[in-house]
Amino acid sequence: MTEYYNYIKALHLIFVITWFAGLFYIPRLFIYHIEAWQKPSPDREILSDQLKLMTKRLWYIITWPSAVLATVFAIWLLVLQPFWLQQPWMHIKLLFVVLLIAYHLRNHWIFKKFQQDDIRFTSNYMRIWNEGATLILFAVVFLVILKGTFNWIFGVLGIVVLGVLLMLGIKLYKRIRKKNPNA
Repeated sequence: MTEYYNYIKALHLIFVITWFAGLFYIPRLFIYHIEAWQKPSPDREILSDQLKLMTKRLWYIITWPSAVLATVFAIWLLVLQPFWLQQPWMHIKLLFVVLLIAYHLRNHWIFKKFQQDDIRFTSNYMRIWNEGATLILFAVVFLVILKGTFNWIFGVLGIVVLGVLLMLGIKLYKRIRKKNPNA
């Protein structure tokens, strides 16, 4: 079975990428849905119905299947190479995977609320929420690529700096939109 290891790893990576694509796009659709609710009737209803359909298709046709398949192939890889579980960097990576699953499940809860027209968030909140997947992606990629050579202090500092830069970008974009709502 180890001769198939690279094929399984490639499939794992493909489904991780499509999973993240869904996790990057679903909060963006939530933002559009929030902004659609601020429009007058009948635009609000037309946009809301279209966005509900788009999020439903994204969530159930791309994001959930990708999450499940990425997880299945990850477990298969660990069965084939159990020594990875003895590596400290893998323990931290798995912690980030747990955070990613929690992020995914929270997005599912938000998705269900939006499908019922239960809009509880601001578009600015969703813009910040959208960066959760970005932070997890950066952390996991650096852990996997650098493994044991990774300096943890620089890693933590890098994630903090990235988070600050993302928040500054969101604030800047908010100012730009305030001056030009069509930006």
